[in-house]
Amino acid sequence: MPVPASYNDITQDASLRDHLGCVWYERSFVVPRQVCAGRMELRFDAVAHHATVWLDGLLLGEYRGGFLPFVFDVTARVKVGATHRLTVRVNNMLTWQDMPPGEIRHPRDVANYPEGFRWQETHFDFFNYAGIHRPVRLVFTPSRRIERIRCRTEIDGTVGRVDYTVTASPGATVAARLRDADGAVVGEAIGSEGRITVDAPRLWSPRAPHLYRLEVSLADAATGEELDVYEERIGIRTVAVAGKRLLLNGEPVYLRGFGRHEDMDVKGRALDLALLVKDHNLMDWIGANSYRTSHYPYSEEAMRMADERGILVIDEVPAVGMNSWSHEPVIFTSERANDDTLAEHLRTLAELIERDANHPSVICWSVANEAATWEPASVPYFEKVCAHARALDDSRPLMIVEAARAITEPDRMPGSRVAHLADIVGVNRYYGWYNDPGRLDLVARQMERELRHWWDAFGKPILLAEYGADTIPCVHADPPQMFSEEFQADFLARYHEALDACDFVIGEHVWNFADFATKQGFTRVLGNRKGVFTRQRQPKQAAHALRARWTKQA
Repeated sequence: MPVPASYNDITQDASLRDHLGCVWYERSFVVPRQVCAGRMELRFDAVAHHATVWLDGLLLGEYRGGFLPFVFDVTARVKVGATHRLTVRVNNMLTWQDMPPGEIRHPRDVANYPEGFRWQETHFDFFNYAGIHRPVRLVFTPSRRIERIRCRTEIDGTVGRVDYTVTASPGATVAARLRDADGAVVGEAIGSEGRITVDAPRLWSPRAPHLYRLEVSLADAATGEELDVYEERIGIRTVAVAGKRLLLNGEPVYLRGFGRHEDMDVKGRALDLALLVKDHNLMDWIGANSYRTSHYPYSEEAMRMADERGILVIDEVPAVGMNSWSHEPVIFTSERANDDTLAEHLRTLAELIERDANHPSVICWSVANEAATWEPASVPYFEKVCAHARALDDSRPLMIVEAARAITEPDRMPGSRVAHLADIVGVNRYYGWYNDPGRLDLVARQMERELRHWWDAFGKPILLAEYGADTIPCVHADPPQMFSEEFQADFLARYHEALDACDFVIGEHVWNFADFATKQGFTRVLGNRKGVFTRQRQPKQAAHALRARWTKQA
């Protein structure tokens, strides 16, 4: 089985594609004699969803969560020049105490099913790909080293400030040097905490994504011998919410872009650098300036590319599927989203912020997607989540992406009880598709009415975080009908009428960037087809319409 890759679509075996439970990976490796002495770590960039790791038959440890990196210190266990055996057990089963949550279901009418039959129930609309999705690396570092760098940037008039904190081995001194893109030193500081000021800085923005290089060095306090050097690429910029607007470097910015998925043919959810470059080239072609990491943390390579290409990223924790699509208060209970779920939510959020806090492209933390926020018990839950996020990083706004309504209406979905906790309200809505299907004449009226309800109820700027229509390439209908390319283009245009009428809307994220895989079901034709690009990244008619709108706005 290749790594990185989802294992599901590699073979012709349907039982492996739909497998529920554990799979085992194993390989041998040799550490070359040329490597430097010091510390050796085994780093997994992402394994979905639970990993148990052995080295030479001895347990190294376990990790829960499918989208963030984890590390084992193997310095004492790995011998240079020797052959070692690495074994990884990967479990794809999800419970209500996982991120994302799910539940293992068993049939009630057991006579109609084989003994032991079970299935994975999820309340999110993407295929539950599994496997070792990102690279596995042996990382060699000095024994005394830089452990962590955390940066924060501010702008004061014509002066930029870079505040940094370094965690490093004891008995050493820290020096920091900031270089511009040409390598010229623009500021220096001494100490594990410090501030570097830059006169007339080149600010990071989508139009000019200038990156500075923060070079941190570690030296022995007694001898002055250099122990370690690490370089972090950062952008000087600020982000804030003020009234009806999202501000980047003190200026209003309007988000044009997508919800996306890490999803492709054959490899599933695995890291693919060629596809990553292609996707960013397509976003540039269509005039997009942003996306949301729906519905989980993307690869570190994706974050670095967003920094380099000037893409604004809403970084989302994998709190998706916290909803049974029932209006009964059944999610935030002791049997489902309980204290253990909350603990996992907080841990995953902390790891996401720790990993991505230095990226200038990350402008917002999204703490959940389409949770049952109308339930009374969701309030104390999300109070803790939002307070935790703000304690970890108060330099970025928070967003909760809502499937609820702004207000409770008779015989309709109840209103959100938690939107006041966020700085930005994300709204997912599908008028003309799931509501009043095919009635394009109603879309603009219904969408504008709801947007104004959100603003009146909470006074928060709004991102239309999802809106879209399934579209089969090369299917045409005039007048437009559902699933045709004409319908998708007209559908999006009706939403834009509503968005353009509301000055408190800060952006539009079409669902979705590209078609993606889902579990099988009679509402899906080989996956979700709401992409404006096909899964093979070819544009549908709607992509050309969006390009005409967005390049004019840029």
